[in-house]
Amino acid sequence: MEETKWKETVILVDADYVNKVAFDLIVNFERMLGRRIPQADMATWLECVALDGGLKPSSGGEESEARVQVVLLHKKTQMDNFAPGQFTELDGKAFSGQLGEFLISCVPVEDLTTMDDLFVDSLQILANAAEVKRLIAIPDAEHIYNKVRDTLRHADDEKRITVLAMQPMEGGNFRQEILGYSLMAALGIRSEEINCK
Repeated sequence: MEETKWKETVILVDADYVNKVAFDLIVNFERMLGRRIPQADMATWLECVALDGGLKPSSGGEESEARVQVVLLHKKTQMDNFAPGQFTELDGKAFSGQLGEFLISCVPVEDLTTMDDLFVDSLQILANAAEVKRLIAIPDAEHIYNKVRDTLRHADDEKRITVLAMQPMEGGNFRQEILGYSLMAALGIRSEEINCK
């Protein structure tokens, strides 16, 4: 990973964890709302995550020039609860949206390491990369939050770092956002539906 030329905005994702959270939301909201919840739209979700990380749409209505690098770390072969979700289909692909172009890389967790170690090592590299100005990290916070917090403790204050988790976590040299909101948007769950129940 060290030889990669990074973009100014990078989203680092534990894809297996996010897929599991999406599954839990689908099951719970289908029961609560009494309707089928479709797979999460990958492009919608990534744009919502970028917004949570502070990326702003261009003001003139034209498409933004921003380029966002997305790194999906995974052990499984696909994200069953996302469309598209097959890592072989997603790897090396890009899409353009209101926030700019999103470039997707899928990195399998090899037998020599664990998801947790690869995530923390990748986070360290990105936090230290001078060209990365905005870093958005989505770890399995329930298991490695303390390692994430320790890794980011000495991160450059000029860098905007945002960690997404399912609930607010204690302290840290970074911003926090709730992961569930971006996933609900990508799953097509509207707040009005929830407020009516």
